[in-house]
Amino acid sequence: MNHYSPAVKRTMYFIGVTTGKSSIMKVFPRWAEHLGLNAVIKGLDFKPHSDPALYREAVDFIKKDPLSLGALVTTHKLDLIKACRDIFNGFGEYTSLLGEASSISKRGSELWAHAKDPITSGLSLDAILPEGYWKESEGDMHLIGAGGSSLALSLYLINKKKNSSDVPEKVIISNRSKTRLIEMKSIHKKIKTDLHFEYILTPEPEDNDRVVSNLKPSSMVINATGLGKDRPGSPLTDKVVFPENGIVWEFNYRGDLIFLDQAKAQEKTKNLTIHDGWIYFIHGWTRVIAEVFHMDIPTSGPAFDKLANIAADTRS
Repeated sequence: MNHYSPAVKRTMYFIGVTTGKSSIMKVFPRWAEHLGLNAVIKGLDFKPHSDPALYREAVDFIKKDPLSLGALVTTHKLDLIKACRDIFNGFGEYTSLLGEASSISKRGSELWAHAKDPITSGLSLDAILPEGYWKESEGDMHLIGAGGSSLALSLYLINKKKNSSDVPEKVIISNRSKTRLIEMKSIHKKIKTDLHFEYILTPEPEDNDRVVSNLKPSSMVINATGLGKDRPGSPLTDKVVFPENGIVWEFNYRGDLIFLDQAKAQEKTKNLTIHDGWIYFIHGWTRVIAEVFHMDIPTSGPAFDKLANIAADTRS
């Protein structure tokens, strides 16, 4: 017997760690009204790497409850799919490759899992960078962290490389443990791409400092570690030297965001362009909402801008 009460109204769930602190709790009701969803959102908080039985209970409930329509998943994307693979009836194109689920939705009586990050991270990157940036700047990309979000962005770049030369000449991926680097390298090998990847073991923040300090001018530095949101801190020290004319992107938009503060301290001296994770938040949620409610939500243009503006009005 599960601990969940049947939904009394069309409900989308947010499976995370501290869901009540997320801006989506303010944004979703306004989006729902604007889009005519007639739905509410409910957070389900789990500790990272929770008991698989807890994930199974939640997913099984969503599958069987008529008014529970689906969910967006953060933090638990890998653990959830591992625990619940047999409960799902279908999987999106990236789900098996990444071994994760960021979106849960229904198709009739079937429950589907999708990994949306390769799409949403790419949309966010394209929103941040002007067209032709990589060709003109000749900068590299340094992805700090080899988790799911980092792998997702690398897959987007691999796909883009098939039809465009506007990708970084080199993508450096650093991580504090060797296991994730080996896993990522193995996935890249399976895909067979000529995009140039370099994998660097960086057990300490000082090791990441050295990688960042050696980057070419106009390179991009990305915090894809979760440090600053799920856990306090930064993957860099305050002694880091960012690349001249560089672009700095923090995947998170809430938390202590020390990585962002470190970049802002050099914003003028290094002529940095700095972005937080807000546009990623918008694309991430709108793609999953489109999946859960089976509706078309544009990824750019006036209709998308309206949703972005509605969300921006809730930011303090």
